[in-house]
Amino acid sequence: MATCSATSVNFGASLKPCFNNNRTDGTSALNMVRVVWTKNVYPSLRTSRFNVCCAAKPETVQKVCEIVKKQLALSDETELTPESKFAALGADSLDTVEIVMGLEEEFDISVEEESSQNITTVQEAADLIEKLVQKKEG
Repeated sequence: MATCSATSVNFGASLKPCFNNNRTDGTSALNMVRVVWTKNVYPSLRTSRFNVCCAAKPETVQKVCEIVKKQLALSDETELTPESKFAALGADSLDTVEIVMGLEEEFDISVEEESSQNITTVQEAADLIEKLVQKKEG
């Protein structure tokens, strides 16, 4: 078992640990820490991939808002945000299916049933659209 403690850690461009030994009190200041785990050291911390999630483009979010308003027959004055939940807007499961169908038609994509069941907000829908459009183009 290894223990590491530090008062402050700064991350720089270098991957080598650097110590500042120019201190007048005789101690060393730790500027950066690099931790490497071998495969079998912490089996409970295994991961199969690294995910980076980015928010959808504003124009995608806006288009999703328009489709949601149309499918739920909401007035133009109804304000939708990326955090707007379909259920809070009065959508039932059939409405959500119709929203997904409208998104598929507008963006020329196909949303798997499993993915469509996880969409509960405007942002989740926009993020999924961006992912599917990128996958289709790439």
